[in-house]
Amino acid sequence: MDLHYRVAIFGSARIEEGDQDYLDVFTIARGLAEAGFDIVTGGGPGLMQAANAGSKSIHSGTHSIGLNIRLPREQNANAFLDIKEEFDRFSTRLDTFMELSDAVVVAPGGIGTLLELFYAWQLVQVEHICETPIILYGEIWSNLLLWLETEVMARKLFKKGDMHMIFHVMEPDQVVGLIKQIHSDRLKEEHACRNFAKYRKALESENEELKGKTPGE
Repeated sequence: MDLHYRVAIFGSARIEEGDQDYLDVFTIARGLAEAGFDIVTGGGPGLMQAANAGSKSIHSGTHSIGLNIRLPREQNANAFLDIKEEFDRFSTRLDTFMELSDAVVVAPGGIGTLLELFYAWQLVQVEHICETPIILYGEIWSNLLLWLETEVMARKLFKKGDMHMIFHVMEPDQVVGLIKQIHSDRLKEEHACRNFAKYRKALESENEELKGKTPGE
């Protein structure tokens, strides 16, 4: 096991404990910690807390890391951090996220989450980083992806290949399973990003199976 494999989880500070998105992110982070992966978040409340709490909910020997930002409306660090670092600037914080993280999960969120998503995507697109999958979690991203494909890409402002690292996933266990598979392949070959098309095909097959099941199955 690569003990330094870390997963960044981005998401809204405004979603409260008990919300379904909170519970889902907790479940994702717990599953990733069980697999031996460190969790990196913004260190604040909401879905950041859900991820750090999920990471600390089992004794896995992994680390729960928070990169907190100082804001005019103070954002206090959550109580589930093993390692905490404070930042004054979003730009430095974003660079640290990407330096630390081997995979990115983007949960429901607002402007800050969108900033993190597009910054990570830009770095992969220009090949400043290569082996970093960006996993969008939840239905909230469906219309954004549709707009990108039908409006922006249709005007040839970026290429279909620029989305090769983007995965849209609906179930917590799919997020965990995808990252585990990518990590496993990365241990076997230098460039796991060469397998991104394979992962996408497998996810599409899974989703078709889920659609075909009747409720309660």
